[in-house]
Amino acid sequence: MVVKILKSSDLFDGHGKMPYWARIVGGLILGAVLGYLARSADLGWLSGALGKIGGLFIQLLKLVVPPFVFAAIVASTVALRGLADAARLAVSTLFWFSVTALLAVGVGIGVGLVSAPGRGAKIIEAGVAPRQGTWLDFLTGLVPVNVVESFARANTLQIVMLAVVVGVAALAVGDMAEPFLVFNRAVFEIVQKVLWWLIWLSPVGTLGLVGHAVATVSPDIVTSLGRYALAVNVGSAVVLFVIYPVVLAVATRLSPLRFFKVAWPAMWQALVTRSSIAALPVTQRCVERMGVPRDYAAFAVPLGATTKMDGCSAISPAVSAIFIAQVSGIRLRLVDYVLIAFIAVVGSVATAGLNGAVVLLTLTASMLSLPFTALGLLLAVDPILDMVRTATNVAGQALVPTIVAARAGILDEGAYRSAVADPLTPAQP
Repeated sequence: MVVKILKSSDLFDGHGKMPYWARIVGGLILGAVLGYLARSADLGWLSGALGKIGGLFIQLLKLVVPPFVFAAIVASTVALRGLADAARLAVSTLFWFSVTALLAVGVGIGVGLVSAPGRGAKIIEAGVAPRQGTWLDFLTGLVPVNVVESFARANTLQIVMLAVVVGVAALAVGDMAEPFLVFNRAVFEIVQKVLWWLIWLSPVGTLGLVGHAVATVSPDIVTSLGRYALAVNVGSAVVLFVIYPVVLAVATRLSPLRFFKVAWPAMWQALVTRSSIAALPVTQRCVERMGVPRDYAAFAVPLGATTKMDGCSAISPAVSAIFIAQVSGIRLRLVDYVLIAFIAVVGSVATAGLNGAVVLLTLTASMLSLPFTALGLLLAVDPILDMVRTATNVAGQALVPTIVAARAGILDEGAYRSAVADPLTPAQP
């Protein structure tokens, strides 16, 4: 089963109404105006109302994310049972997905630490005591004491582990597990619909969160947000134009220039639409033109479009976590950076195709016990960042099938060397 996802095109109604990104920007501007009014006129009631609106939005997110993560990962794990005939290619694909994701999150952490986008702008009260712990605490924390408690406390890490175990167990049980899997798919569809409604409410949440922030915090946040946006874009550019070419050249000795020449139409489609799914047909055609067999491309590219998101699931969460921690006065530990890497590898499965501004930022903050208050600040600049991040996602989704096919000896290298950037012309089967 391929997990059903939300397309960016779902955020447009086709009847001339304001698109999603414009509504986010509208919420940002209106929130900033109301926040400035509350601050300058000392309107405590307005500041409080904005805080209530933003707080309710975050509370709804906290309510929906745990069941969504569980159902999505169970469904994605069980989907592997249909790949028995292509187990070697499937394992190799997942391996290279993980390798490139780890490299991308390493770049994100490095850029975040060097740029320190939130340093010197402590604007959010953490609301928690300084944390201490060991690696043993981390390992024991993976195992829940009580399943209900894990969901009640929204312990995302424990929920992820539970979902993987349940999915693997369902695979082992076989047909007897089918009623449960049908129920799980129904839960996933229902919770996803609720999450879709929340995504539509994001402009309202942005209004409240940003308005309350403007009314109560230091103006230094403007500079910090600028550094944050620059850090995410720099990280995406490093992965796109340094990491990917090096990995391709080392793993296969294929020409990176040829790869970018052929993959460029898919990257451009992703840049414009801000959707890996909207770019999927073009991505698959480009991959086929590079000599990847059609049967394998039909598996690897859709899988990548739903689970391979280095820009949204690796670079951005890393920089975001560092930013939130810095503006909250929280010092991240080594184990926290390990958790960020964990999100990069498996988090995209739980957020497949969804608006990264909402779900991934929530997942990151939840796993690291960071305050949710800062999410509205990041939502404010997210539409601007999403274009470059999505282009990076799609480049990675085309890169991995090319690497796997080349290393498995099934890539038509003659087609790769002669491929042209014309996705509208079908490749030879």
